[in-house]
Formats: sequence, C-alpha cells, structure tokens
Amino acid sequence: MAGEQNIRVLVAKPGLDGHDRGAKVVARALRDAGMEVIYTGIRQTPEMIIAAAVQEDVDVVGLSILSGAHMELFPPIVDGLKKKGMSDVLIVAGGIIPDEDIITLQKIGIKAIFGPGTPTSKIAEFIRSEVATRKN
Repeated sequence: MAGEQNIRVLVAKPGLDGHDRGAKVVARALRDAGMEVIYTGIRQTPEMIIAAAVQEDVDVVGLSILSGAHMELFPPIVDGLKKKGMSDVLIVAGGIIPDEDIITLQKIGIKAIFGPGTPTSKIAEFIRSEVATRKN
C-alpha cells in the first residue's frame, strides 16, 4: 500500500519441532502481502530467536510450534525480547496450541495465536493493523 512502512517480520521455529511447512506458507504469504520476512529455519533456541530479532530490528516475531513445548519455549523468548529493549515488538504464534494455554500465553505477551486453517490473509491483516497502531 502506498505510504505504508515496510513491516519486518521474523518467523521462527523454536525447539526441536522439525515440521516447517506451515511456517513457510505463512512466511511466503506475509512476503506476498508486502512484508519483509526473515525465516530462521527449524530447531531454534530462544536465544537464537532473540538474537535474530534484535539483529534484524523486526517489528513482529512470529513463532510457529507443533511440538507441544510452547509453554516452555515461549516465555523465555518473550522475556528475552523485553530484556533486549524490544517490548514494543508484536509477538504472534501459530501451530498446535491447546485452548487452555492460550490465555496464559496472551497474559505473558503473545498478542494473537493462529491455529491450523487460519487464512493467511487474516494473519497479514492482523499484523498490519497491530503494527500500524504501535507506530502511531
């Protein structure tokens, strides 16, 4: 869109989860929606994700997980980003996350959680809207 600042998104796969098709589909869709996307690849530690987010100076960190380790891996990522002065970064997640964990994850700072089957256009619209409100 004319006048829109380029939104920088880091898409990351924390932990030992080796299934990255969904993350690649989302990364591609966000790129097609005009965002600049950095994809970390699979098997990233929280420290690697934090370092990449800082180095790339991203607006958004998107975490993709299917392994069930979200309650162990997401909190240190959120805390680490805050400690590095990136508390204004939008953090979203996707994958297999049980309903009972969603509220806890939102309380620690994950703004939205997109489950399987979420249209990529919905993810892009959410990111665009949230980043616009944060930059104003």
